[in-house]
Amino acid sequence: MQILNKKTQIDFLKLRKIAIVLSAILLIASITSLVTKGLNFGLDFTGGTSVEIKYGDTADLPKVRKQLEDANYQGAVVQNFGTSRDVKIRIPDQDFIEGDKIGAAVIDLLQSNDPTVEEKFKGYVGPVVGEELKEQGAMAMLVALICIMIYVALRFEWKFSLGSVAALAHDVIITLGFFSITQMEFDLTVLAALLAVIGYSLNDTIVVFDRIRENFLKLRKGTSYEVINKSLNQTLARTLMTSFTTLLVLLALFFFGGETIHAFASALIVGVFIGTYSSIYVASIVALALGVKKEDLMPPEVEKEGAEFDLP
Repeated sequence: MQILNKKTQIDFLKLRKIAIVLSAILLIASITSLVTKGLNFGLDFTGGTSVEIKYGDTADLPKVRKQLEDANYQGAVVQNFGTSRDVKIRIPDQDFIEGDKIGAAVIDLLQSNDPTVEEKFKGYVGPVVGEELKEQGAMAMLVALICIMIYVALRFEWKFSLGSVAALAHDVIITLGFFSITQMEFDLTVLAALLAVIGYSLNDTIVVFDRIRENFLKLRKGTSYEVINKSLNQTLARTLMTSFTTLLVLLALFFFGGETIHAFASALIVGVFIGTYSSIYVASIVALALGVKKEDLMPPEVEKEGAEFDLP
């Protein structure tokens, strides 16, 4: 690791203009999609019924969909989770039946067609509860960003604080944009993944800022540009190793974790890529643009009591 740090002499900040353009393009595309297409909210936010059942043998998903369609259940999503015998069904509210009765009716329907069907779970989320979850989820992210800004400002300096929050907002917006563009379902697990992305990105940013602060106080010569560049090179090995090992786990979840956590793993994979990029570029570039310098991090001088009475 130390050998890599000594040999690494990448001029990261030389590419800051390209990074700004790239981030601007991604942010504009994300915001445009969020405004025009919005998010494909799951039943957690829109309201509806979730049913989990188990078949005696491999479930025939097209047949299950046909049975629900023939019974006039519109918009049902049928997929495997766990094993090929386990089936998860999500159904939005229907006009011909009360929402809290859909789960029992669907199970009765499927059991009448196949006696081996076994109920594992059924739950209903009303539209009012779904709207509350949507508002509370947005509030959770907002509170997290505010708390992070205060924490970084107290631990480092306000210029670093704005840089870290800019990086986190950048990561959240682009991850949300990915879900808007792909129209992948956005549910509570994805919201949890977004909060995890905030934590991951912040951890990476704090490591970089910590090294920048150390170098500002340790190096007697060197401009802010040079100190930040040196710090990014010194933390590069740690950043790449952390991202690589995290992605190994997430890719395993994505490919082998089943449909139930597919969106969750996707959000984290996108978040790790964007978070690694933003900790190197967005946070550091914002701090540099705000004019962070050695004097900002020096502890204030405390005037000794009675100093004004000292004799020449």
